[in-house]
Amino acid sequence: MSDQSRVSTRVGAISPSATLAVTSKAKELKSAGAPVIGFGAGEPDFPTPEHILHAAKEAISDPVNHRYSPAGGLPELKEALAEKTKRDSGLLVSPDQVVITNGGKHAVYNCMQVLLDAGDEVLLPSPYWTTYPEPIALAGAITKVISTSAESGFRVTIDQLNAAKTERTKALIFCSPSNPTGAIYPREEIEEIGRWAANNNIWVITDEIYEHLVYGGNEHFSLPTLVPEIQDRCIVLNGVAKTYAMTGWRVGWIIAPSDIAKAASTLQSHQTSNVANVSQRAALAAVSGPLDDVEKMRKAFDKRRQVMFRMLSQIQGVSILEPQGAFYAWPNFEGVLGRSLRGRTAETTLDLAEIFLEEIHVAFVPGEAFGSPGNGRLSFALGDDELEEGLQRIIDLLQS
Repeated sequence: MSDQSRVSTRVGAISPSATLAVTSKAKELKSAGAPVIGFGAGEPDFPTPEHILHAAKEAISDPVNHRYSPAGGLPELKEALAEKTKRDSGLLVSPDQVVITNGGKHAVYNCMQVLLDAGDEVLLPSPYWTTYPEPIALAGAITKVISTSAESGFRVTIDQLNAAKTERTKALIFCSPSNPTGAIYPREEIEEIGRWAANNNIWVITDEIYEHLVYGGNEHFSLPTLVPEIQDRCIVLNGVAKTYAMTGWRVGWIIAPSDIAKAASTLQSHQTSNVANVSQRAALAAVSGPLDDVEKMRKAFDKRRQVMFRMLSQIQGVSILEPQGAFYAWPNFEGVLGRSLRGRTAETTLDLAEIFLEEIHVAFVPGEAFGSPGNGRLSFALGDDELEEGLQRIIDLLQS
């Protein structure tokens, strides 16, 4: 019996997270003494704000948090999230529509398990976040990738959606601001897509985790707010990770019609039970508190965004659209593939990522991980000096 057969087919087919793999390899080299600069991590480099830490410290000392709590989340956190959603998105939801999950990825997984049956099709515009296809496949469903391009601003069109739709299409994944491209859909396109989904009885799974990280006069709009008729077939995914610099606290949430939320809570009751109570108390302080620290982070990201866009734009053979949201740049490297770089040739962005890491100790995530070869994702969620030093290494390598 081979070792491969010891692992189930469904789990054996999962691709490891490319973003985590890049970050892990970069940390390994760094611990060995290499001066690695990592553009791979999808997390803020700021500490969690002080008032959130204070709430967590208080929660540790309260014996009520040492026990089990409701599987779907603390009632007070669910109520606070209903208020936060009204405040930030204009979407009116009740606490029974909210399910607290162990981070954003858990929210995605539970959503797919509850919504999809074997053979269902999910429309997924690319470039896409690396995690989306895997829980779709684990649910026995099929991902139908729709490629977008710089010409469309990396935004899917109604014509593309119509061309991809079949009688088996169950859902569309919608992400604005986008990971990895930083693209933001304007209001009129969101309304058009929402009405298209409503008219075709297709669910929309909208990922709003970067809702507060928008720049340059762009705005974030919540799709179910703009298109009320889709609300009974819409699931909102979100979490505290990006907005509040809380990636390690592992608190995400699902907002869904009550029957879907109840099913997700039932699933979670057998799967993980409640999210850690101290993390939930910290999340309560985050979503109920002021957005002052969020605005400070957003301004810092905006400054770094402009530096990254300016420096990458000056490289011959590299093209890039200015990021509008999130904290990622999405340059196209096709114009530098095939060149000799310190005696090595990159035929793909996978090759280029390897050369960057080994020759100049710079880590980025190649576009293949996001369904878009030829591009790469560079996070600007790192310190100003490191960011400029890393970009200068890229410039020196590609223009030598």
